[in-house]
Amino acid sequence: MKFAVLFSFFLLVTFHADFGQNKETRKQGRKMNYRRLRKSSSPNHRSNRQLGVQQTDTVTPATRFPTANFGYTMDENFESFSSITGEEASYNVLPGKKGHCLFKGMIMYNKAVWSPEPCTICLCSNGRLLCDETMCHPLTCPKTFIPEGECCPVCSDTVSYSLFSGIALNDRTEFSGDSSEQSEPTALLHKQLPPTQVETDQVLRKEAFQPEEEGDEKIKEDEAMQPQVRGKLHTEEESREEEQKQRSQEEEGQAYQHLNQGNTVRGDVFRTPSQFPIPAPPRGTPPLPSRCSLSYKTISCINVELTQIPPITAPEITRLELAGNSITSIPDEAFNGLPNLERLDLSKNNITSAGIGPKAFKLLKKLVHLNIDENNLIQIPSELPSTLEELKINENNLQAIDEESLSGLNQLFTLELEGNSLSESNVNPLAFQPLKSLHYLRLGKNKFRIIPQNLPASIEELYLENNQIEEITEICFNHTRMINVIVLRYNKIEENRIAPLAWINQENLESIDLSYNKLYHVPSYLPKSLLHLVLIGNQIERIPGYVFAHMEPGLEYLYLSFNKLVDNGVDRVSFYGAYHSLRELFLDHNDFKSIPPGIQEMKALHYLRLNNNKIRNILPEEICKAEEDGDSTLEHLHLENNYIKTREISPYTFSCIRSYSSIVLKPQNIK
Repeated sequence: MKFAVLFSFFLLVTFHADFGQNKETRKQGRKMNYRRLRKSSSPNHRSNRQLGVQQTDTVTPATRFPTANFGYTMDENFESFSSITGEEASYNVLPGKKGHCLFKGMIMYNKAVWSPEPCTICLCSNGRLLCDETMCHPLTCPKTFIPEGECCPVCSDTVSYSLFSGIALNDRTEFSGDSSEQSEPTALLHKQLPPTQVETDQVLRKEAFQPEEEGDEKIKEDEAMQPQVRGKLHTEEESREEEQKQRSQEEEGQAYQHLNQGNTVRGDVFRTPSQFPIPAPPRGTPPLPSRCSLSYKTISCINVELTQIPPITAPEITRLELAGNSITSIPDEAFNGLPNLERLDLSKNNITSAGIGPKAFKLLKKLVHLNIDENNLIQIPSELPSTLEELKINENNLQAIDEESLSGLNQLFTLELEGNSLSESNVNPLAFQPLKSLHYLRLGKNKFRIIPQNLPASIEELYLENNQIEEITEICFNHTRMINVIVLRYNKIEENRIAPLAWINQENLESIDLSYNKLYHVPSYLPKSLLHLVLIGNQIERIPGYVFAHMEPGLEYLYLSFNKLVDNGVDRVSFYGAYHSLRELFLDHNDFKSIPPGIQEMKALHYLRLNNNKIRNILPEEICKAEEDGDSTLEHLHLENNYIKTREISPYTFSCIRSYSSIVLKPQNIK
């Protein structure tokens, strides 16, 4: 009996110990589970969940459109634009520039990005011009309108002040410039807010106190207490939401205050407009003249009949447009209220040199682009900011440039002085020497008789069209070893006035334009590096033999339209040295009576123009070689406006050309 009692007591102790151990194990499991939940609800993990909400909830139909990221590097810009399937605008490839583009008379560098018109972005990519218009997101509101200076419509019941819109959201609706995604602003804003601590605790408690399969009386008691806890939590949650709403309204009011204190809006950030009305702009908002507009950091007063520069105090403004008015003067204090200006457009006014104060531009320490085209200046304004990178004074009446006129502009990249009264007699030989960074110089439509002296060593492109230049001496380009493009069309140059050593040793000179001069034959001693030669509109009668033989890697583009070339002015050695490289050959509007010799030897030729000559017959092997079975590289062949009897053409004449649609034969002239 005693043994039975002892055995029963032993079993009871063992069972109690096992039960306590299991209970402790379950408690530890719940503690570990609770810790994991607390860890996953830390700020980092919470932000990850918030991002997850943005990624899933903010997707709108607008995200299907291709977008370009302008905050990235140029390489990334190119990758972004490479996915755009927009239409190609009309353009000309500049072969001498290794993939650069010609856009409205301006050479754009490879991978350059610019905005030719509002709401349009263009990219030059290896000679191809890609333009993309701004994509607008669909709106659900019944009435919309497009604010002045903007591209996309907004809801008409939304108050917007351009420069200040979106700041009230305290950066919660901030989108970087490389995203096309926008959502329903206020609804999504609340979706994106991280859960409050009360909400987190509620979730943790619910998950930590879930009843387990094995059953536990303590857990059941906790479960019975949940309605009371939930009611208490609900009350705390409401009070927390009320505090949060009040705090967000206070932040909303402080946003404008920060702007006045100098905290300007970042240029690479777009914000979605809020659905609730934004309070009126602060008192510091710049008062705009009548008919002027404010868009982000730009004040535009184009063609609004101003007679003087309006007094504006707005440190946040970086661009001021005053083109097309009747402004006559610029006093010293004109821009005192705009110390952060980067771009200033004063073109198409009546500004005179006497009307510009000596310190008018001195305080603009951040000015990069200055446009004073089409005014009445007779000299370059003094004390221009050293930060300038682009200066345009085209179509004025500049009559002199002295040694100090351009001093201090060591960051100037582009200088345009076309359409003035400049010549070698009133431009100091040392005038351009201070421009250590100058790459692009336009001096067209002036009165130069010789190439200006002492050009900067950094210059790459020189434009001297529509002058009176008669000769090119040996010393013209001695110090410009980086020069790549020279444009001398519409001058008075003869081939015997081009010195043999004027440019033959240039290693980077790839493009020369000598159109509309007084040339009688293709000039000799052309640069070895030349790829692109334009000789349109001269009186050229012949192409001398071996004139292209010394070029490496070889001439690719030769334009000889509108000259006086005849059959005996071209022979087989005329194109010697270019047979392997020539891609485009324009011989239209000349006096050929037959196909020039050597055409069938050109292995890289893509484009041939022989239209508007006097050609009567095309022999079978003048275009294609009979013994060669391979296709020609020729993609465009123009033979219209000659005297060819198309029905008499041999069927083998164009046998090497892949597509007959590439051949233009009609119309033809009649005797």
